[in-house]
Amino acid sequence: MSPTWSDSEATTHTPGGQNRDFDDAEKGLYHNAQSLPVLPSPAYHGDEKTPTHMHLENRPGYVSPVHEGITPSSSVPILSTLSPSQSSGCLTPIKPTEPSPPPAKKPTSRPRPKISRWVRVRFWYNTYRQFFTFIVLLNLVGIIMAAVGRFPYAVNHLGALVLGNLLCAILMRNELFLRFLYMVAIYGLRSWAPLRIKLAATSILQHIGGIHSGCAVSGTAWLIYKVVDVALDSSVQHEAVIATGVITAAFVIVSALSAFPWVRNNHHNTFERHHRFIGWLGLAATWTFVILGNTYDIRTGEWRSDTWAMLNAQEMWFAVVIIPWFTLREVPVEVEIPSPKVAILKFQRGMQQGLLGRISRTSVMEYHAFGIISEGRKAPCHYMICGVQGDFTRGLVDDPPKTVWTRELKFAGVGHASAIFKRGIRVCTGTGIGAALSTCIQSPNWFLIWIGSDQERTFGPTIAGLIHKHIEPERMILWDTKKRGGRPDSVQLLKETWDSWRAEVIFITSNKQGNDEMMYGCLQEGMHAFGTLWDF
Repeated sequence: MSPTWSDSEATTHTPGGQNRDFDDAEKGLYHNAQSLPVLPSPAYHGDEKTPTHMHLENRPGYVSPVHEGITPSSSVPILSTLSPSQSSGCLTPIKPTEPSPPPAKKPTSRPRPKISRWVRVRFWYNTYRQFFTFIVLLNLVGIIMAAVGRFPYAVNHLGALVLGNLLCAILMRNELFLRFLYMVAIYGLRSWAPLRIKLAATSILQHIGGIHSGCAVSGTAWLIYKVVDVALDSSVQHEAVIATGVITAAFVIVSALSAFPWVRNNHHNTFERHHRFIGWLGLAATWTFVILGNTYDIRTGEWRSDTWAMLNAQEMWFAVVIIPWFTLREVPVEVEIPSPKVAILKFQRGMQQGLLGRISRTSVMEYHAFGIISEGRKAPCHYMICGVQGDFTRGLVDDPPKTVWTRELKFAGVGHASAIFKRGIRVCTGTGIGAALSTCIQSPNWFLIWIGSDQERTFGPTIAGLIHKHIEPERMILWDTKKRGGRPDSVQLLKETWDSWRAEVIFITSNKQGNDEMMYGCLQEGMHAFGTLWDF
């Protein structure tokens, strides 16, 4: 069992079935690359300790990366350094004595930096895989011990081990439970905990899917073990118990196979239908199989009618779980289409930063997750940016809906953990702005870097207006790859911003190519970063 969301922030599924690394709004970001113009060293005034980038608009041939091509008006805001004594709001540029060379006229390919083997191992064997490995190996040891008769609890409570693992897997994808974990981490750590603990907690929250997958695989293994155990006693077992066990095992195995990365990423609708519907059906069948197996007494060959004993059984209560589907609602939506590549969906009520929502045209089919942009809890509305990737998002542009189905209880993406840290950088490409923008709008201690192609024309005045209304020029870099002739050296850009902004952490929302490039670079440079996940 694996997650269905992308974190807008996580995967780029094509609802039509194919997964793409780039949605239409991101095409072109990686085709024309040029070297990043060298940014100046941070400037200081007097005893001022906080550096900002110097203003270079008078240098020959220099094109500022800040706000380039994004502002709704024709004037382009510029970034300058203020002295501590200046309070009138006027910006006084500091003019360097030596001009820098103009940027290259033609984009050139940049050689990829050499990444150490240790960095590659750390990136691959992350917390997700560590969780998965630990849980699967722990349960495997239990199965082996049960098979050789050294695990008495498993002999008497095989059903509890099956349901316990499967329901733990579901709990790790439960919106209410995840919001609770984030709340504990945010309010419990942000005021006192050292950075190392904050980073560890954020890594656990981001990679909790490893527990989900590990418990799902382990529960399936225990279920197969129980079915085999029942089949070996076929001479004394009731036919209904055996038949239910075989059907249950088939449901759960199909659900697990549909969550394999290749199926999930290349045939998303197949994953959605089989993993969700057969998964829930398999869980119900598993519970029925376990209760039937516990109710039938093989020693007497009769069904037990002791209701009190059944109510006291662990297996009975393992089936009790909070289901966020109770918050499912059909809600009105306004759709803005600034370009054929993007649909901007507007919903009522404000939201906290770092949340994601799932939407669908129907109540039970084909839910897709997108980052939520909101000015705050008390705002009258919130937005989702839906880049065209397949039939579902294409339908939002071609046939805008009046209402959509969504769960009122939103789930927390890793961006929600930004509230734990004092200062950070939120970097995104293309439609990743949908998952990143709320953090920088609602917190003045977060720096926004947005790399995109023709952003103003592609994403329209609503998104541009939110950016320029809430984010000061000195804490954002908006890089238009179309006007700049290519993308920047993202790692160099992050390193210079990291030093000048004095950041503690970087959150990345990008496609796989961009995410891997930035994550490798951050690990190599010793910058703490959390990137996009494609649950493995």
